[in-house]
Amino acid sequence: MALFNAFNINASGMTAERFRTDIISQNIANVDTTRTEDGEAYRRKTVTFAERTKTPFAHVLDRVVSAHTQGTGVKVTSVYEDHENDMKMVYDPAHPDADENGYVTYPNVNMVTEMTNMIDATRAYEANVTAFEASKAMAVKGLEIAEG
Repeated sequence: MALFNAFNINASGMTAERFRTDIISQNIANVDTTRTEDGEAYRRKTVTFAERTKTPFAHVLDRVVSAHTQGTGVKVTSVYEDHENDMKMVYDPAHPDADENGYVTYPNVNMVTEMTNMIDATRAYEANVTAFEASKAMAVKGLEIAEG
């Protein structure tokens, strides 16, 4: 049932991109959060994906040679905090979270980056929807052919 496999692959892509969109939305919502439950400024979160089931390279090569390559979908492997980009330090001695020098630590969330990632996630989600609709149309056409 390769057709149902296609449905599963597209659905896994839609689920992963929806989760990525949720994390990006969380980053945008916390762009000005200077204190979280642990007492520090919010840190930007990033999502990583991977193939659902990893296969050894030799098996992939065998499948390529025999032309029976099948994907298995995608999954979210981790959500991690961004420690590569520096937090923003803003001088505001009147702020309640200012340090002894008058600086406030703001999150390392860049709105341009987040909006670009949001557009990317939205387009990837739409691509999976389009592929799902194409698979569905093929299934319907196959049923029409079998019927008539």
